[in-house]
Amino acid sequence: MSESSEPTPKKTEPSEGQKPGMSNLALRLLTAAVGIPIILWMLFYAPAYVFSGFGVFAAGVAATELAAMTLDSERLLSTWMVLATAAVTAVLTFVPSGEALTALLLGLFVAGPLLVLFRPDPLERAALRMGWLIGGPIYVGGAIAAIAKLHHITEGGGTWVVLAMALAWGSDTGGYFAGRAFGKHKLYEKISPKKTIEGAIGGLAAVVAMALVVHFVWLPALGPLHAIVLALVAGATGQAGDLCVSVIKRSTGVKDSGKIIPGHGGLLDRIDALMFTATVTLAYTTWVLHLDARVPELPAV
Repeated sequence: MSESSEPTPKKTEPSEGQKPGMSNLALRLLTAAVGIPIILWMLFYAPAYVFSGFGVFAAGVAATELAAMTLDSERLLSTWMVLATAAVTAVLTFVPSGEALTALLLGLFVAGPLLVLFRPDPLERAALRMGWLIGGPIYVGGAIAAIAKLHHITEGGGTWVVLAMALAWGSDTGGYFAGRAFGKHKLYEKISPKKTIEGAIGGLAAVVAMALVVHFVWLPALGPLHAIVLALVAGATGQAGDLCVSVIKRSTGVKDSGKIIPGHGGLLDRIDALMFTATVTLAYTTWVLHLDARVPELPAV
């Protein structure tokens, strides 16, 4: 497909909460000023199940955005994707047993395709919708569960989540400034025309520095060499995760995945890289560092 034949992203209206004349940067900073303390409270002061429960809720929100982009606004299919994604996140977070995972996967593989039989039109996109009904809950629910499961690590769980966030958003910020200063060679012009190779390298340099700071100040369990390796692998994977959501948005003709976060667009727009950095970080802490984790207990009813 030629560049000119690609779908043109739809223009999005300003967020409802945006005041006339307020710049996008100011709105982003205001949102961060409200959101960051809440996240930190859940990570370090609230009972462990609070952040895990928030992950299930966030998975439902992200699935709503994904369904709006991929399922042709079909209410039955969209509702199933949201419920299935929340179920994937909840099972992986709270009940990570082999029996529960087997039942979950069998349900996804069977129910998703069957639902398309009830809503086959438009028929030329039925196979795509069937694929998203199976893959969407695993993609979103599994990755968001990885964020929640990082919080379960018994030694510095909240700090591991902060590290995954730093690897995602630090790469984005470092890449932005490095790209503006030195960017000349396009990284992946067909998918994200503004990203450059120089920006990507600058983003990786930024997250290596951040990971080392986190090690020396908060996470002695993450040695300096481990910090560098994890930062490079997770940072590069996070950049790829950003591009993956860009592919979805460009192929479906939308500019933002949603507008739930004032100044930032949708939730998927904000956590596209985090879902990947958290997954890599969780794998690293489990298979390389062999850190212990504990599933949070739900409050007694």
